[in-house]
Amino acid sequence: MMVVSETNGWARDGGSDIRFRLRRMWGRAKRWLGARAFRAGANLSDLSRLPDSMLWPLRRDGLDPVVELSRHREQERVAPLPLPFGVRAWLVTGYDEVKAVLGHVEGFSNDFANLAGTTGIGTRHNPGGLGFADPPAHTRLRRMLAPEFTMRRLRRLAPRIQSIVEEVLDAIEPGDAPVDLWPTFALPIPSLTICELLGVPYGERENFQRLAAARFDLTGAAGGSLNAMSESLCYLSDLVARQRLAPGDGLLGMLIREHGDAVDDRELTGLADGVLTGGLETTASMLALGALVIAREPQLKRLLVGTHPDTQSGQATAQFVEELLRYLSVVQVAFPRCALRDFQVGDVRIAAGDLVACSLSAANRAGVFGADPDVLDPSRPAHPHLAFGHGAHRCIGAELARMELHAAYPALVRRFPRLRLAVDPTQLAFRDASIVFGLQALPVLVT
Repeated sequence: MMVVSETNGWARDGGSDIRFRLRRMWGRAKRWLGARAFRAGANLSDLSRLPDSMLWPLRRDGLDPVVELSRHREQERVAPLPLPFGVRAWLVTGYDEVKAVLGHVEGFSNDFANLAGTTGIGTRHNPGGLGFADPPAHTRLRRMLAPEFTMRRLRRLAPRIQSIVEEVLDAIEPGDAPVDLWPTFALPIPSLTICELLGVPYGERENFQRLAAARFDLTGAAGGSLNAMSESLCYLSDLVARQRLAPGDGLLGMLIREHGDAVDDRELTGLADGVLTGGLETTASMLALGALVIAREPQLKRLLVGTHPDTQSGQATAQFVEELLRYLSVVQVAFPRCALRDFQVGDVRIAAGDLVACSLSAANRAGVFGADPDVLDPSRPAHPHLAFGHGAHRCIGAELARMELHAAYPALVRRFPRLRLAVDPTQLAFRDASIVFGLQALPVLVT
């Protein structure tokens, strides 16, 4: 699910250059985040060994944000956030305040150069892509991608997404033994959907899934994740080069046919990597957490069974998905912004050069969503949530994510109506302090 972070890809000059850039960036990241965490082998997605003064906004109490986030949202919607090395930063938790920051592209910058200048990382290894760009570069790239993510273009994928879901469910062996829905259900659906979107040849999809899964393996050390990142970037660069010679029907082929040399191979590799990083882990986390919610709430199964887009029950699925996106907010904090000038946010004056982090998980539990916002209620009156971000950097793949969720949840319930947890809920292993919230495993019984 391409939530908030539009793309997070490294540009590339060749396989060896990617590895060199990643090693150099890795060294700088270690110095910035603190050697202690990396000596312990922390994964890039798992920041749990960093000081709690930095990480508490990423903590959860089960599926709920920690109570401190609620206190901040009610009492201090823009509050100082302690960071090392004298970096001045703010945590924004109020719904209106978060929208104000995310929606003000002229006042707050996503440009990596500004972030690097504030934190002292340096600008030599700019990851590139939409998520790290400001206008006009951001505007140019977004205009290229936007037509490919309209519902009109995405509808061509709908039959294939439904087939992918059914194929994934076919591969799950019913029996008395527990089934882990993370590798068997949650991960392959977005991985194979991204293959369809990008135009990955069928013979290469198993390897693509292996690379994608390795990048987000939270059980391994950071070096392993980095190697997988480098390998997948090399693959994507080779895929772009082949598409340049013979454009296919996928996203990369369409961009090459419609824009030609106006978009170079480095940009295309970065955009493809953005589709992978923005569309895989987030959707997989939503699928796993949504399956957990369904397994624990029998009435939700009745809501989803027999749904179809053209029926009233299909509308019920759509309402359930939107409420689940709000309730779970798997991307907990939006990409940090750098204030370009002094700016008033709520009651606080933010100075030029300050970093601003917006808590989406806090804003999505605000009172604007009606009574009991900490309760999952599919009948809740509609109000725009921020799970996909807001403003110019709002998730460009939001509709694709919705298509996957709409297809997967009802199919799961229809195939396994007796779906239930195989362990006590207290034994479930959640990610302790991760920007993308999720489960490490989801053992269930399906018979």
